[in-house]
Amino acid sequence: MLSISGLYKSYGGARPRELLHDISLEIRRGEYVAIVGESGIGKSTLLNLVAGLDLPDRGAINLDGTELTSLDDERRTLLRRGRIGFVFQAFHLLPHLTVAQNVALPLSLNGIEGATAQNRIAEMLAATGLAAAAAAYPRELSGGELQRVAIARALAHRPLLLLADEPTGNLDAESATQVLHLLREQVKRESGAGILVTHSVAAAATADRVLTLTADGLRPR
Repeated sequence: MLSISGLYKSYGGARPRELLHDISLEIRRGEYVAIVGESGIGKSTLLNLVAGLDLPDRGAINLDGTELTSLDDERRTLLRRGRIGFVFQAFHLLPHLTVAQNVALPLSLNGIEGATAQNRIAEMLAATGLAAAAAAYPRELSGGELQRVAIARALAHRPLLLLADEPTGNLDAESATQVLHLLREQVKRESGAGILVTHSVAAAATADRVLTLTADGLRPR
């Protein structure tokens, strides 16, 4: 489903810092993988590369037969819009849209409208405990609620690849358990693939495999 091969990424000007070094990873259809590691080691950078938000210096990223690094910006955007769900650590909700409208956004971008869209929105809001907040705006929500909106939005269009960057960082224990179950269920139900980046041992334990990202690459935990 997802194949990452020989990935390198550096940042900086005259003296660039290598953040990712020779990263390779294979994820099978229906597999949910957790990646852990020290802060600043490059976990979020790796997710951004897999999502096509950034390009590696070297290496290949193949999603279900499509090589992301060979696509131009527009085609990467279209692929990401249709096939990838990304739970951002910083939420990235649109402040002028309600909770329901934020969740509806990926559906609208993919041409999913009418009763199908409304059913998906209702399903996601109920699954994340946000049904009562459907008409609220992001500024009216707590950090934990914002996190759950971001998760509902990422899952609404039933993506092939789910990427989650610290999805339980702002949640209480009960909400975190609910969300982790929902993320895993999405990957299994859609026979897609998922990558969870987390510092939480409990969160990582919900994955099929746990990998540690170090300065030298990925290794089994």
